[in-house]
Amino acid sequence: MPSKFKQLLESIAREKAPGPSITFSVLHMLRAMELIAEKTVGRSRLSEELKVGEGAVRTIIGRLKSSGLITTSKMGCALTSKGLKIWNEYKLIFRKKVEIEKGELMPANFNIAILVKNYGHKAKSGIEQRDAAIKVGAKGATTIIFKEGRLIIPSVSNDAAKDFPNIANQIIKLLQPEENDVIVIGSADSLDTAEYGTMAATWALLGDC
Repeated sequence: MPSKFKQLLESIAREKAPGPSITFSVLHMLRAMELIAEKTVGRSRLSEELKVGEGAVRTIIGRLKSSGLITTSKMGCALTSKGLKIWNEYKLIFRKKVEIEKGELMPANFNIAILVKNYGHKAKSGIEQRDAAIKVGAKGATTIIFKEGRLIIPSVSNDAAKDFPNIANQIIKLLQPEENDVIVIGSADSLDTAEYGTMAATWALLGDC
C-alpha cells in the first residue's frame, strides 16, 4: 500500500499546470495531508505550516481535492473517506513521530524521528536517506534498524545502546521499536527543516516498494 500512496502523491505533485513553475514538492503534499488528518484546517494555516505562499497552497488544495482526497468548506479542508482510508493505511507503516534531544550522534539543534514499521529489509547503508534529507536543507539523516533486540546504525554501530546510550534510550522509550522496524532521524538547525528532512529520508526509504 505505501507504494500506491507514494505514487499517488508523486503523480499529483508532478501535474503540469499553466503559469509559473510550482514552488512545492511531494513533501508539501504529504505534510498537508498530515495536517488535514489532524483536524479541519484553513488555507492560511496551511500556508503558515507548509512555509509556502498562498498561491502554492491553493494549488496543493486544488490537486488534493480533484484527486478525491480532501473536501473543502468554510471551515477549511478535511479528508474525504478515500483520503482517510489511505492516510490510515499510511499510518500503519509510519507509526510514530517524535523529537529527539540533541546528542553526540545528532549534534544539530533539532532532530525529528519517525518509526517506519517492518521496513528493516529496505534499509541499506543509510546514505540514500542522508542524501535525501540534505537535498531539502537538513544537515542529514540517521537510519537505525532494530534487529535481534539491538539498535543497529549501518556502518556506524552494531549496538547503539552501548555506543550512544542517550539516543538509544530515547528511541526505545519514545518509539518502542520491534523486530525489523526502522527509525529515521532528520537533523537540522530549525524544527521545520528537521521535519522535512525526516520526511524526505523516509520517502527515500520507501523507494519503489
